[in-house]
Amino acid sequence: MNETTLIKMKQLRLPGMARAFQTSLESDQMTKMTTDEMVAFLIESEWDDKHNRNIERYVKNARFRYTAHIENLLYDDDRNLDKNQIMRFAECNFITKHENILITGSTGIGKSFIATALGQQACTLGYKVLYANTAKLFSKLKMAKADGSYNKEIVRIEKLNLLILDDFGLHPLDTQSRSALMEIMEDRHGKSSVIITSQVPVNHWYDVIGEKTIADAILDRIVHDAHRIELKGESLRRTKAFNNKMEILN
Repeated sequence: MNETTLIKMKQLRLPGMARAFQTSLESDQMTKMTTDEMVAFLIESEWDDKHNRNIERYVKNARFRYTAHIENLLYDDDRNLDKNQIMRFAECNFITKHENILITGSTGIGKSFIATALGQQACTLGYKVLYANTAKLFSKLKMAKADGSYNKEIVRIEKLNLLILDDFGLHPLDTQSRSALMEIMEDRHGKSSVIITSQVPVNHWYDVIGEKTIADAILDRIVHDAHRIELKGESLRRTKAFNNKMEILN
């Protein structure tokens, strides 16, 4: 009878429940439980399994460039990174409030790592996230314009709870990219959140976007009530490379 129950659980696509049931049979755990405890145990096991699978799917769909977690962030005094602020961001209330986060600083200082860590945290809390290199995203949207899939891509982006635009401002925007950014920000304004990382200070983004009227409209939607992280200090990549070299020499 137990084998039949296991087969039916799997056919009903209840893998968490099936594994818990099989494990409890092997350990004789079921005989020590009341009926209520057994049912609660099986339901909880299936819920946990589904929750973990959802997180894995959210992280996979986010297309992060690398793995980063909040607990791995460095809070050295000279970085100008406030741990209390990051911990508040990790609760992801900024997403429920439809607020943005702007992270600026020199190359290699950890902007992308912080953005990714916040994105991964959002995934664990059940939010739909997409990480995108800004230049590559606009290039993809240009190709979508050519093959007729542009509207589909824009709708997909609009449905995200959090969009991470990495390396914004490395190159000035052309007309198509400027138009796409305007459309994305218009769709997301007051409805969802954006994290933007950039080597360029926010007050120079007008020059990056171009076309003052459009730049005003875009930045009004991005910067208004946005949280800012302005990182300082040496490149972490350069520091790490130097430390590794010194270890080899020693």
